[in-house]
Amino acid sequence: MKKLYSFVMLLMMAKVALAQDITQGTWYNQEKTAKIQFFKQGDKFFGKVVWLKEPNENGKPRTDKENPDAKLKTRPILGLVNLKNFVQDGKGAWVDGEVYDPKNGKTYSCKMSLVSPVKLDIRGYIGISLIGRTEHFTKAD
Repeated sequence: MKKLYSFVMLLMMAKVALAQDITQGTWYNQEKTAKIQFFKQGDKFFGKVVWLKEPNENGKPRTDKENPDAKLKTRPILGLVNLKNFVQDGKGAWVDGEVYDPKNGKTYSCKMSLVSPVKLDIRGYIGISLIGRTEHFTKAD
């Protein structure tokens, strides 16, 4: 009986540990118009757009037309790395990153926190996190 209990506890702990890995699967943005895939490079975490509900505009791939840099206005949104340089801060928290919003062409300081295995809060802000906005991402798969 002790072995069965230990095995069940081990499985539960493994499930919790996996739930804290945002790089597993994809995440819907709040509006469910895009999916983000997180990946780790060195000790930093990044997120890129891997699916768009409406990938085309006027028959052509949707581009980063709101970007203030004229050279970047023609880059496609699909494949865009818009969450950058996050450092894991304990279990279920990532800090010191930045988020680029292709809807307005602006970049904000950002932090992320895993609220549950299927909900990730992304807080973009200017200066201090009290002045900002939180988006709620949900697990897509």
